Amino acid sequence: MIKVNGKDFDWEEQLTVKALLQKKGFTYSRIIVMINGELVTKEDYANKQILDEDDVQVIHLMAGG
Repeated sequence: MIKVNGKDFDWEEQLTVKALLQKKGFTYSRIIVMINGELVTKEDYANKQILDEDDVQVIHLMAGG
């Protein structure tokens, strides 16, 4: 089990940031992803594995004005 934005989510082997974003339906163009408080760069989304018990934060950046 992992946490995604504070809510429980089933973990599976080989789960990457990219796969998690697809499963959760995050389609925003400007997203920040942090795993256990560490920033994951967009270039690493396809390769960065999420481990069981990880705490993932997905933050949608919005422009204001």
